[in-house]
Amino acid sequence: MQNFEGRVAVITGAASGIGKALAERAAKLGMKLALADFDSDGLTNTGHQLAETGSEVFTATLDVTDSQAMEQFAADTLARFGAAHLLFNNAGVGGGGKLWEVTQREWQWVIGINLNGVFNGIRAFTPALLAAGEGHIVNTASVAGLMSAPGTSSYTVSKHAVVAMSEVLAGDLRGEDADIGVSVLCPSFVNTSIFRSSRYADQLEHSKEQRAEEAAIEEMVGEFFKTAMGPERVAELVFEAIRDGQFYILPHPEGTREQVSKRLQDILDNRSPSVSGPEEFPQA
Repeated sequence: MQNFEGRVAVITGAASGIGKALAERAAKLGMKLALADFDSDGLTNTGHQLAETGSEVFTATLDVTDSQAMEQFAADTLARFGAAHLLFNNAGVGGGGKLWEVTQREWQWVIGINLNGVFNGIRAFTPALLAAGEGHIVNTASVAGLMSAPGTSSYTVSKHAVVAMSEVLAGDLRGEDADIGVSVLCPSFVNTSIFRSSRYADQLEHSKEQRAEEAAIEEMVGEFFKTAMGPERVAELVFEAIRDGQFYILPHPEGTREQVSKRLQDILDNRSPSVSGPEEFPQA
């Protein structure tokens, strides 16, 4: 897909971080915007900021785990703009810990948003892209979807599944001779607030002690994330990849390729996984 002017971009997780940066980039390219997020205040602010630049913006506060809400979002987008051309299944949350210590609620929360949310977006909007006769779908995974670091439990499992889902989707669309591209975005550390996402999950029922520990971790990790790649740069790379028809989008290419090579060699040599933890996530 080469021409974005006047086309419609659908973005989940658009209130902040990579989603907001994608919306800003799409607006600069003259696209119409259908934006969704669970964070109503953040989404409203993003919508107002972009509308003030002259962009046509439609916003919907919703939970991507709700398939009916996503289908309604698709119907409302088509009613407003008449089509959809770019779909960014970007909503996501963090999650970690040892697998046997993760609660059922925590597991379902992370898998529900990071994996089922992508599935719901694909089901709701792919028919519109097929009807438009062209388009591109970008699913946000992570470098964690290409390597398996101890201590990252539900997050890594969900992101591996998003990579696999994207690969299957690309094959399915190719089998239909559809002029719809697919990409999977696999960034490492990006300066966003994803490490604070658990504060939106009241259903996790964390104790006061757990909340205090999470707050301490947030403060520590927040300082590190300030030095990470900016989401605006990620958005630039994503649109370049769409133009080039690139499937795997690796904003931290050097380190990511090294980790993928290492993992594949472990498989080919019948070795146990050699990655030690998230400290091995690439910086470049």
